[in-house]
Amino acid sequence: MNPHEKYMRMALAEAQKALAEDEVPIGAVVVCKERVIARAHNLTETLGDATAHAEMQAITMAANELGGKYLTDCTLYVTVEPCVMCAGALGWAQVPRVVYGCRDEKRGYLTFAPQALHPKAQVTGGILEDDCRQLMQQFFRQKR
Repeated sequence: MNPHEKYMRMALAEAQKALAEDEVPIGAVVVCKERVIARAHNLTETLGDATAHAEMQAITMAANELGGKYLTDCTLYVTVEPCVMCAGALGWAQVPRVVYGCRDEKRGYLTFAPQALHPKAQVTGGILEDDCRQLMQQFFRQKR
């Protein structure tokens, strides 16, 4: 298994936790120098906070772990393309690499603010894309 798949599976495990808590099933993992320093999932319903996205939770945890606001040696793995808010936060945290599972055609940053990440950030999409998409589709089918 390549590293992208390994860490995306960890993010998917976080997304499963969100699903079990009736949260939108998005999970995130921050890796720094081949070490997982943060794992998070959406908590918007649990916390009653529209900003409690998986990426935001993971950024905060990683910054606390490293003792600073910049995540310059880190990669964020997230099951769904970040929204504009999360992409902006990733840019401010200077995250150099973002790896996501499936696109978010309705709310993703690529549609609305493709320059939101740090200018030198590398982005890789489509890692375990089908698994990530199916989890989201399962959640929204149950809601309808």
